[in-house]
Amino acid sequence: MSARSLLFVPGDSDRKLAKAAASGADVLILDLEDSVAPEQKASARQRVCEYLRAYSMDRPSQLWVRINPIDTSLALEDLAAVVAARPDGLMQPKTRGVQDVHQLSQHLEKLELEAGLTAGAIGILPVATETPQAIFTLGDYARAGARLRGLTWGAEDLSAAVGASTNKDSDGRWTSPYQIARALTLFAAAAAGVPAIDTLFADFRHEAGLRSSCAEARRDGFGGKLAIHPDQVAVINECFLPTAAELAHAERVVRLFRANPGVAALSLDGAMIDIPHLRQAESILARARTR
Repeated sequence: MSARSLLFVPGDSDRKLAKAAASGADVLILDLEDSVAPEQKASARQRVCEYLRAYSMDRPSQLWVRINPIDTSLALEDLAAVVAARPDGLMQPKTRGVQDVHQLSQHLEKLELEAGLTAGAIGILPVATETPQAIFTLGDYARAGARLRGLTWGAEDLSAAVGASTNKDSDGRWTSPYQIARALTLFAAAAAGVPAIDTLFADFRHEAGLRSSCAEARRDGFGGKLAIHPDQVAVINECFLPTAAELAHAERVVRLFRANPGVAALSLDGAMIDIPHLRQAESILARARTR
């Protein structure tokens, strides 16, 4: 998954679905879970399927669907409805661990075959920290299989589950339990060889706060960020692109190593650089080439 911005779109809103295609988001997450009331689930599935089919050939963004938790009957109803409409992937909420990903993958194998889709065509993006037990299984995503496209995290369901009065301090920063969940998601994604996607910034009117949150996420190694409102997309896209200075430095690092084959440590601008710096530079250049 190469995505900077992943925008949630309520599956029961014709107005929001109609506006989503013009948002510029790399991924639209058509939501059947938390933003849809129980009595609207069936109609939301129908709208989401119609949307997927309307963009079956020429999609403005990747189209993913957030299904309901796999341990509920709603998830099976979601899958039966949407798989044949060919989403690019499924966001899996409230995962308890890699066993939930394996369970979802088994359902997808059967439904893909019935729909005439290529086996493994539909990816999975777990929300990996929404249940307390999930925190202790994050390292297991390294054996989730080829459907795993990334990992993201969430704090709201987790804080409710543990009985926290809040998950932010007086400065609006994550308190220590949620900093731990965030960091473990980042490390788990790296161990699994997939991108880490930072959670959403809830105050969509606070652009400065969003920019700061994006800068911290990108600094720490996250490859993208969830968005809750279309107005957040442009800021997220901008923030997760390498700057001109970063690109110039990365190009110099790569050129220096190419000019000195077989050498693992070199000096650039008075500082020592080695193979990890080369890998970081190559990653920055690769990210720029995909945009």
